[in-house]
Amino acid sequence: MPSEVRAQTAYIGLGSNLEQPVEQIKAARLAIAALDGVQELAFSSLYRSPPMGPQDQPDYVNAVMAIATTLTPEKLLACLQAIENSQGRVRKGLRWGGRTLDLDILLYGERQIRLPHLIVPHVGIAERAFVLYPLFEIAPELTVPGLGRLAELVDNCPRDGLERIA
Repeated sequence: MPSEVRAQTAYIGLGSNLEQPVEQIKAARLAIAALDGVQELAFSSLYRSPPMGPQDQPDYVNAVMAIATTLTPEKLLACLQAIENSQGRVRKGLRWGGRTLDLDILLYGERQIRLPHLIVPHVGIAERAFVLYPLFEIAPELTVPGLGRLAELVDNCPRDGLERIA
């Protein structure tokens, strides 16, 4: 399988709620932009959101980054997981537990991908304010493959405590 493809626009969701979340997000942004085959196109504001899962954890800091990439979706995922690991991500099996860093491929061009380890558009994208609002900030005209116009998805998604961080 080739490791490179024609440049695609991809959107990456970034989230953290442990060990200085704002600094974790900033470091991840730099690490993603430094990857071979990746060019940063846009980066949203930072947003604070309540945790999705157990409520006995700190709020999350979230953002969305747009990139142009020649990496395949699988190679991009591997690179993002390596960045998570380098920033102290521990996978304990607790769903929606606290984490130093969570990097998700939200969209990859117009593709719909269904693999055991990668689903694009990202599962739950249409219901998650902490993804939709930052994504809308940097790509308001976007259409989410299989789900429709981003503007309509945002209109149908309550903010659920999401706040932009000054």
